[in-house]
Amino acid sequence: MPISIEIVSPEKLLVSQSVDMVVIPGSEGDLGVLPEHSPMITLLRGGEVILYEGERATARYFVTGGFAEITGERVTVLADTAEPSSALNHAAGERQLQEATKELSDAEKAGQTDRLVALMEKVQVAQAIVDVTATAH
Repeated sequence: MPISIEIVSPEKLLVSQSVDMVVIPGSEGDLGVLPEHSPMITLLRGGEVILYEGERATARYFVTGGFAEITGERVTVLADTAEPSSALNHAAGERQLQEATKELSDAEKAGQTDRLVALMEKVQVAQAIVDVTATAH
């Protein structure tokens, strides 16, 4: 029995299909979702949503955050932004990581504690882009 997956961003519905398993980048770690999974809602971190048919990954999408609602029949990913992982660029991710790390360091030195959480998230997303693009799928 397959599980339905929808990946939605503010701009569009990116994916709507049935698969055997979905792996999502939960805020506490990757989460594999199979049919008949216990219902839950989880925050997402920057990373890949991976769709499986059988034991083979058939599609990968990069999300920058958001949340996912999981039921026994469906996974709905409401992403801040989402795109096919193949659209990511390693060099651009490395530049983004370097800039975000410097921005975080500057904010820490300046005592701008109100900006730290947002900047740490920016660093995490950039690091996820670098990690995803570092290996060929």
